[in-house]
Amino acid sequence: MGRSFRPQRVYQTAKINLAIPRNSKAPRAVPPRNPRNIFKPEQITYPEDELRWNFFKDHPWELARPRVVVELDGKDGRYVDWSKGLKQPGVPVTGESVIQRQLWLMENREGMSKEQAYDIARKELYNIRQQQDIERRVAKEEARMVGAYFGKSRLEVSMELENAVYEKWKKWAEGEAQKLQAERESAYANFGTDDKTAEMEDIGRLA
Repeated sequence: MGRSFRPQRVYQTAKINLAIPRNSKAPRAVPPRNPRNIFKPEQITYPEDELRWNFFKDHPWELARPRVVVELDGKDGRYVDWSKGLKQPGVPVTGESVIQRQLWLMENREGMSKEQAYDIARKELYNIRQQQDIERRVAKEEARMVGAYFGKSRLEVSMELENAVYEKWKKWAEGEAQKLQAERESAYANFGTDDKTAEMEDIGRLA
């Protein structure tokens, strides 16, 4: 074990400290900064926010679908298992299902990027929507086979409304065209009459 020479150097250390001049002025205190945005609440963000924005930007019509917002006990998220896909018991398939499925894939599948998880989730949604459309068409055909009658579809109603507006505009456009044509004909018919009238008045005055 080595010897400690620190006690023998007390005099040298004290001499060095005394040789350093002392600053008689106390350091200036830095004024405290005024707190900003003290009454402004902090922005709350969740991982689903960006995923939700990307999905509904690509699928805006998903927002037009009716949704059920009633919850059982406020803990409905515990009753779903997104590892099994978009279809969950008692939960309709919506855009939020795609977002939760994508988030689960990103967190539980190693090496899966956000884009890959998004492709998997949206393709599952496309398959479900296609299956639902087929089921509706088959049910409608079966109902017609047994005598059911369905009214006009949304497309037919919208086409009738569009045709009515077009016919109304067509009548208005024809009236405006006739007015313009009448103004043009009257302008050509009266062309030069004012000059001839002025010349006759001048001749009468000279006579």
